[in-house]
This record gives sequence, structure tokens and C-alpha cells, in this order.
Amino acid sequence: MEEIQSQSDHYRSSSSSASSPASRVPSSNFFYLRKPGAFRQPISFEDSPDWEDNTDLDVRVDQGRADSINTATTPPSPSLSKLNSGSLPSPPLPEGAVLARKIAGASLVWKDLTVTIKGKRRYSDKVVKSSNGYALPGSMTVIMGPAKSGKSTLLRALAGRLPDTARVYGEVFVNGVKARMPYGSYGFVERETTFIGSLTVREYLYYSALLQLPGFFTHKRSAVEDAIIAMSLGDYANKLIGGHCYMKGLRSGEKRRVTIARELVMRPHILFIDEPLYHLDSVSTLLMMVTLKKLASTGCTLIFTIYQSSTEVFGLFDRICLLSNGNTLFFGETLACLQHFSNAGFPCPIMQSPSDHFLRAINTDFDRIIAMCKNWQDDHGELSSVNMDTAVAIRTLEATYKSSADASAVETMISKLTEKQGPYLKSKGKANCLVKIATLTWRSLLIMSREWKYYWLRLILYMFLAICIGTVFSGLGHSLSSVGTRVGAIFLFISFTSLLSIAGVPAQMKEIKIYTCEESNEHSGTFVFLIGQLLSSIPFLFLLSISSSLVFYFLVGLRDDFSLLMYFALNFFTCLLVNEGVVLLVSSVCRNIFWSILILVTVHMVMMLSAGYFRIRSALPRPVWMYPISYVAFHTYSIQGLLENEYIGTSFAVGQVRSISGYQALQNEYDISINIDSKWANLLILFLMAVGYRVLVFILLKFRIRKTLSLRCLFRCNENTNNAR
Repeated sequence: MEEIQSQSDHYRSSSSSASSPASRVPSSNFFYLRKPGAFRQPISFEDSPDWEDNTDLDVRVDQGRADSINTATTPPSPSLSKLNSGSLPSPPLPEGAVLARKIAGASLVWKDLTVTIKGKRRYSDKVVKSSNGYALPGSMTVIMGPAKSGKSTLLRALAGRLPDTARVYGEVFVNGVKARMPYGSYGFVERETTFIGSLTVREYLYYSALLQLPGFFTHKRSAVEDAIIAMSLGDYANKLIGGHCYMKGLRSGEKRRVTIARELVMRPHILFIDEPLYHLDSVSTLLMMVTLKKLASTGCTLIFTIYQSSTEVFGLFDRICLLSNGNTLFFGETLACLQHFSNAGFPCPIMQSPSDHFLRAINTDFDRIIAMCKNWQDDHGELSSVNMDTAVAIRTLEATYKSSADASAVETMISKLTEKQGPYLKSKGKANCLVKIATLTWRSLLIMSREWKYYWLRLILYMFLAICIGTVFSGLGHSLSSVGTRVGAIFLFISFTSLLSIAGVPAQMKEIKIYTCEESNEHSGTFVFLIGQLLSSIPFLFLLSISSSLVFYFLVGLRDDFSLLMYFALNFFTCLLVNEGVVLLVSSVCRNIFWSILILVTVHMVMMLSAGYFRIRSALPRPVWMYPISYVAFHTYSIQGLLENEYIGTSFAVGQVRSISGYQALQNEYDISINIDSKWANLLILFLMAVGYRVLVFILLKFRIRKTLSLRCLFRCNENTNNAR
């Protein structure tokens, strides 16, 4: 106990004394766990993966060196021993399920990897600086560090998913081959993912498999079941992800495992995960890491980032890459990192988690806390335990690592893994374009049938509005005096129903977010997404147009002719189709729902003012209002077509001896054409506008023009993977 207390006092000493060589604690006296127990086996690097022969790598260092990896022996706690021995109770598998099948992993090596992103940092454009490391099949390699240390940037650089503004220098080898990983050979899990809450876990993964995998449906179903078993989701397979009014949805830990299972459907050789423990509690964290440990045991190569972890979770890691401000402070075996800190003069206190100790030593944000505590210490004098200069600690740790046997062992392993080329990873093929369109269409239809807030409630509102307008303008008759009132009724019906379409903004925005995540992993495409979205919206919009048109048409008392009724419904359907394109366009530009609704309301108000009801179109001021707003407003063509459908070919008696045509009756109310076929021209214009708005959305999504228009990049996971080497 006296020895442990002396080490704790050593940690609480000033940074100058802690970093001096004379004050470093020998490795044989290094403790970090609460209760001493049996010593672990010596830690050493695993053998390199066998490709053509069984040649193993034997990394030998002098046993007299204190920082030797082979001589790092640490007494574990009982809980840590259970984790490493496999005696920790594992999540139960579904009844009748089989174990996850073996996965052919791949080795990944990065050498002198430097990433520069212009404007990313105020003091330097280098986000990652000369990083070296590797990841082997069947192991978990964790990239750890404080915020803005370059963890996610290094992970994206290894996966080839950096933005265009980034420049990558150095080499990345996959199975000893310097080449980009093809489609299907790796999976990448984002920190935050948009879920489809109205689907069950099995449905969500099955639709994902249809988008990812080629081949037969039975093969895809088998891949989905394997992914469910691998991530211990058997108990939640038939549960809605978002839940409903009578049932809660999945918790954050379960949702996180669903995102990983989505990438496992492809059965990748290498799996990259950005912050798998993001927003998870301690129980969900341990379950997640045990599940990932079992996944790694099947042969998959796991690489992920992490901010900090508990002692139990820390014991599950195989290899750790410690970063601070882009500098690699350590790479090697997990427990050897504890030995490295001890050799550098910063041993981990007995009652502190290793990851907390690492971050405490290398996180520069603690300097502000130190300044606050020093002011408090003037009055109390009891806060010397936080007196550690992180800048000195970082420099000491970096210098110690560069001169240590750990760095030499890493270089030796990198040389071994790159001296001989292994099997080249091949693309697993993609799903057919028609299959993707059919999948997205059917999935959207299923979502619409279950999302009552965004779709069925909207149908109720349309019916309610049609009844309100219809009852207000009922009993007009067909006299000449009713023409102006009927024009107002049609104008209000088209304008107000168009405004109600703004209720679909959250659903449209959610679909775009789902698309961006799927497109980033090449599961979907811009053309496929737009076609699927169009085909799935047609039945719903047709239902809206038919139901609302019938109610309004008969309540207002328009002409009793079936062909005229069908044109009214078709015109209104096309108008809704154009309006959906406008909503999709604005939602693609704006990420914030508030700004999207505000912009749409403003656009509709401007279009309503220039539609020709408040002032005849020919009398509008020619600059701006007539050209181009009145020609851009879809209200103009929809109302004009409906009025031509109602009044062209009719006549009204004036007195007892003369009559006027419907065209003449509307001259002072609205601008229409005398040609009987002009209503079809207006319908064609509406159709072309519906196509035109979706072409604009295609250009916006395809070439990412939206990144320069929005205050915040919505497509952060949809970036070009062509990086300069």
C-alpha cells in the first residue's frame, strides 16, 4: 500500500518533476487496477495474417528494456480478467439461431499518413501528422484522443471518405497492396444516422440488403439474419425502430447496433465505426463492446474511434492509437500503452480509469481548469492534484514513444505486412438499378402507410379544407353573377391546399437525410432516389386529389360532366405533383425545418399574389411581377386550366334577347384563352414544371451545389472519395 501511495503522490506532483527521467516509475511497480491478482501472459503482437505460407513474425526486443511490449505484465482486476478470458456472460442468441459465420478479414496498414484540410485548424492545416499503424483480422483497433485530435479524420482517411478540401500524404496498404478498397469490401458507420422509425429492425435491414447486394432474395435474407445474430438483435428483430403510440422504440444502444448491422449485411472484410459508444450509457456501452469483440472473433477487422471508456471496456481493446492535436503519442497493444505512460513519468493512479488518465494527460482543455483551480487554491490550498501541464505531458509522451521499442515494433510489423502482397480485395457487385428503384418505391409506400402524422393526417386536413371551402361557396348556381365568386372558390382551393403541402416538409427532409447516408455508402443514387420518391408519391397524391376534388366539385356545384370532373382531378393532381417538387427542392437546400417552412410560405404567398386573381395577369407590373414571377407560379396555370375547363363552351343570358360566352364573362375576372384546347396546354406546362423541379433537385444533389448555399452541410456523409495522394 505504501508503494501504491507513493505512485499516487508521484502523479500529483508537478509536471516538471513528473516528466524527468529520474522520477519515472519502473514498469515492475506499475499498477492501475483496484485489486491485484494473477499476472497476465506477456503481451506481444499477433502473427501477421497467413496468405501463401505460414511464416510468422517474431518481434523480439530486449527483455531488460522497461518499455518492452513483451515484458509488460500487469495485474488485472477480476472483471477485466473475465472479459479477456471470455467468461463474461454474452448476450443471448435467438432460439434456434446459429453462430455468426466466419468473415475473411484483411490487414490494413498506414504509413507516414498526413492529412491537411485547409481552414480546419487556426494554427495548422495538418489535422493528422505522420501517423503509422496497422489493423489485423480478428482484432479491434481503437483510435482514441480528446476532441479535435484528428480521430475521425484519420478514420475517414483510412476508409477514403475525406472531403475534396482534404489532401492525404502517405501510404495505405490493404493486404499489402497499395490500392483503394472496392465496393463491398469495407463498411463505414457514421457517428449519427437517420433511422426509418416506421420499419422494424428486420424490415430495415432487409431493404438495406436489397439496395446493397446482388443475387437472389434468399441470399439476401440469409445475410440479414446473420447480421441480426452478429449484433445480438434477435429479441428486437420484429420491433419498430421508432415505436408507436402504444410501444416505445429502440433505445440508443440498440439503434447503434442496428446501424452496424446494416453494414454487416454486405459482410465486409474491414469495418470502420465512428464513435460506436456515442450517447450510450454504461450498460449499453459494455454490451456494444462485447458484441463487437465477438464480431472481431469471426475474423472481421474492426477499426473505430472512441473518446473514453471504462476499465472493463478498455480491457477489450486489442490495439490503441492515441492522438493529440494530430500527433501520434502511442500505437501498440492496449496494456502496453499503460506501460508507456508509466515510462514517460505519468503512471495511472490506482482508482482511475486508464482512458480517463490518458485524456487527462493529453487534453489541452484541462489547462483552463488548472487556471481556475489555481485561483481557488489560493484560498483553499487543496487542489494540487490537478497541477499537470498538458503541453509538457504531450511533448514527453511523443518523445518517449518515438524512442521506444513500441515504435520500433510497429515499424517492423508494417514492414512485414507490406513486403509481400496478399489477396486483392474484389468488388462484390451491386444491386440492379431496377431492383433499387422498386425497393425504394415499396419502402416509401410502406412508410407512408404507417406515418399517420405526415400522410394520413394530411389527407384528413385536405378533406376538412375541401369541406370548409365547399360549404362556404355552396349554392352559387350558374348565373352570370356567380362567375366571380366561383373564380374565388377555385383560387382559394388551389392556394390553400398548396399551402397545406408544407406539412410534408419533415417527411421530405427525413427522406433526403436517409438518401445522403445511403448514397455515401453507394447503396443508392440520385437518379434512383428521385425516381423511387416520385413513384411512391404518385398513389398518395392521387388519393389526395381524387378525394378532395370530389368533395369540392360537388359542394361548389361545378358543371355536371364526368369528363370535366376527371380533368379537374387530373389538374389538381398535377398541381400537387409540382408542389411536391417545390417542397423537395427547398428541403434539399435548407436543413432546418423552421427555415424550410418559412421559405415555402414566402414562395407560396408571392405566387398567389401573381396568380392573376387579385389583379388580372395582363395588368400586373411587367418587371418582376409579370416577368418572371407570374410565369413561374404554378397557381397561374392550374387556376387558368380549371376555369377554362368550367367556362369554355358555355354561355350566359343577358336579359332576354342576348347572351355572352363564358370567355366574355371571365374577361374582367381572369385571363384565359378562348381556345378550347388551351386547358390541355396548361396541364402540359404543369407536368413540365413537375419534371423541371425534380431536375433541379437532381442537379443539386448530384453536384452538391447545396454545400455552398446552406449554413450547415447536410451531406457530410456524402463526400467524394477521390483524394489527392
